[in-house]
Amino acid sequence: MKPLLEKIDPVFGSSFAIREFTDLDPVYKPFWHFHPEYEIVYISKGKGKRHIGNHISYYEDGDLIFLGPNLPHLGFTEGHFKDQVEIVVQMKEDFLGKDFLKAPELREVHHLFERSRKGIIFHGQTREWAGEQLRAMAHMEPFDRLLELLKVLRVLGQTEDFSSLNADGFAFEVQAQHLERIQEVYEYVEAHFQQEVTLDEVSRRVNMTVPAFCRYFKRLTGKTFTHFVNEVRVAHACQLLSNEHLSIAAVSYDSGFNNLSHFNKQFRLVVGTSPRAFRQNLRQIVE
Repeated sequence: MKPLLEKIDPVFGSSFAIREFTDLDPVYKPFWHFHPEYEIVYISKGKGKRHIGNHISYYEDGDLIFLGPNLPHLGFTEGHFKDQVEIVVQMKEDFLGKDFLKAPELREVHHLFERSRKGIIFHGQTREWAGEQLRAMAHMEPFDRLLELLKVLRVLGQTEDFSSLNADGFAFEVQAQHLERIQEVYEYVEAHFQQEVTLDEVSRRVNMTVPAFCRYFKRLTGKTFTHFVNEVRVAHACQLLSNEHLSIAAVSYDSGFNNLSHFNKQFRLVVGTSPRAFRQNLRQIVE
């Protein structure tokens, strides 16, 4: 399956696209894709994994993400939680004209668009406020919807309540052939990370020798294949750690690590804290 260039068309009468998904919509399988539009994704509740460019992380209790153009990513939810709402807004940089972002009144919005090229997540009250506005926008008339979008962009551009994902993508326009290989690798790892993932097998799948594949993957993604597999496993472990009934050892083995001390080391390298401290932090968030 090739990575897909998603074609996005605004509805009639609008200069940008907005879509709403609820827990009543059919469950869909996330797929690896990209598009030239900027994208805002708001998820009201639930948990899942962010796989954006070369960045992998886990979110808990909803998310608000701003992605720049041509930044490859998977869908952020594999299914819907009860009463969950997901809003997706997509717009081209010049959706209001070629010199739109050059207006002095939009200086903060311009900086927001620039920062989004590495991916941004928003937190706290900013996320809650923007989420409510985005949910309301989905049911507005086109003119009111546009005014509300400008207001949301201005607030997102002004707030300090954000983190950069520092995600890097790939040069799709000139290296489309590479995407087929990366897609094959990602799909294989997602399906087998709980088992042994060997360089021999993954290299065979993309018709390369092991040394050639290792150099290729590092050049394209900026990380070793082993580190990538560990990131996928740690992201899965983060999700399991929200289940208080599972021991740290059980989480380790279910995530594909066959050694507890190795799991603790890799978890700290990826997340920056121990699995136990991560679980305690999740408990505090819930409380």
